Amino acid sequence: MLCKILMMQRRKFLGLVGWTGLAAAATPTLAWPYGPPVQPVRWGKHFELEELGIAQLQDLIDRRKASSVSLVRLYLKRIEAIDRNGPHLNSVIELNPDALSIAAELDRERTAHGKRGPLHGIPVLIKDNIDTHDRMTTTAGSLALKGSKPLRDAFLVERLRAAGAVLLGKTNLSEWANFRGSNSTSGWSGRGGQTRNPYALDRNPSGSSSGSAAAVSANLCAVAVGTETDGSVLSPSSFTGIVGLKPTVGLVSRSGIIPIAHSQDTAGPMARTVADAAILLGALTGTDPDDPATAESSARAQRDYTKFLDAAGLKGMRLGVARNFFGFQPVDELLQQALAALKQCGAELVDPVEIRLRELGTAEIEVLRYEMKADMNAYLAKLGPGAPVRTLKDIIRFNEEHRQQELQWFGQEELVKSEAKGPLTEQAYLDAVATCRRVARVEGIDAVMTQHHLDAIIAPTSGPAHVTDPVLGDHGVGDSTTPAAVAGYPSITVPAGQVHGLPVGLSFFAEAWSEPKLLRIAYAFEQATKARRPPLFLNTIQS
Repeated sequence: MLCKILMMQRRKFLGLVGWTGLAAAATPTLAWPYGPPVQPVRWGKHFELEELGIAQLQDLIDRRKASSVSLVRLYLKRIEAIDRNGPHLNSVIELNPDALSIAAELDRERTAHGKRGPLHGIPVLIKDNIDTHDRMTTTAGSLALKGSKPLRDAFLVERLRAAGAVLLGKTNLSEWANFRGSNSTSGWSGRGGQTRNPYALDRNPSGSSSGSAAAVSANLCAVAVGTETDGSVLSPSSFTGIVGLKPTVGLVSRSGIIPIAHSQDTAGPMARTVADAAILLGALTGTDPDDPATAESSARAQRDYTKFLDAAGLKGMRLGVARNFFGFQPVDELLQQALAALKQCGAELVDPVEIRLRELGTAEIEVLRYEMKADMNAYLAKLGPGAPVRTLKDIIRFNEEHRQQELQWFGQEELVKSEAKGPLTEQAYLDAVATCRRVARVEGIDAVMTQHHLDAIIAPTSGPAHVTDPVLGDHGVGDSTTPAAVAGYPSITVPAGQVHGLPVGLSFFAEAWSEPKLLRIAYAFEQATKARRPPLFLNTIQS
């Protein structure tokens, strides 16, 4: 749900002091431990569906140039060529054996009754911590849950099926959504191995929604669903040059998703365009009695977020530039061009504003550790009779008993620290929750937006992708995801350009339930800049 928690404590420092001086540490030269290097060439023949969005795919079907079945076949062929062979992205952990039959049935339904909506017959990938009650498993990338088949679909999966989406398969992720060890490598799981960044295969895709991001960027699907606790949708989206949207906590149900922490967990759309992210978001929303946080969304959720998309949507918008997230020179230079584009499109920039984070680091990790134990035990207790583990303690024991497969590269310190926590009635937990809400909301985003009369706050989403390092773990140069994540507020990242061939995203975030406004702003920026460039699957960045 999921967070790049293994970099989180380092991120707190980086968010306070900026990224200056860290560039050299971000790109050590290491041997690639996961197979032979790939030659730096564009892989495969021209892909018929490359960079096509949902509306374009629907147009092909409407004009009988394609069908849902043919789309599924083309994406399966693409996965075989790019993910399994060729560059070996390793982004898809499991394919849905029923995808073609589901597509065939949706084609028959379309012919007989018309399409249900924009997602009818569209192939979608979902992260492997989202329950499906079918022939696929749900494991969070861990061998401890290998073979686990939940008793029912996650609520958001029910929503996707109702919208007519074809579940193409599940994506790899940072195991347990990166809440496992102190020096983890994002995109690695015991079950799925290491996901690679499609722009440079020796670079990291970030996490924890690593496979979803890489697959969307590499055109292995139309769109994908990721999850976030702190950075797990936005950061990999930035690293792989796509759009990622983290909704307000409660807009999308979390029931049936392997949890970290109910205070911050949410699923969200990952797409190549803002329009596709808007379409997918509309399909995911809905009030779920099994997730009380969705009750407030009943008067807030939209079925169609595309109605808010406006190429002139930046005109008159007042945007605060959070300069405390700047400071990494190549990114700063790129973002200056983005800021100029925003002004040219009619936005008024308030520069600088500051989001203070000094008290958040300790409080946030305390909340996540307490809630991880409570929420994970509750999830595992609801699994079917054949579930291989039933408690967090069982997971820890399994990892110790299978050290060679699970603990070869990094440990499980976060799981152990979570297991040591007491119930959610303890004062230490209650104090940490109160601190998070006060600092992130009242004294953070709310205060800054009120003081400066802002429509949104902007910041670089992250630095460029670092080299994957299984020995020392992640060592990126920081990101800006924490304020909105801890507040439970929405944020969206949009490609802003590249630094030495590696994508960098620009984030927009604001108050709770402001998805319509953020989509409008993000879409206008995207249309003005059109900064996304498809990946070339290079072996490494050429000097």
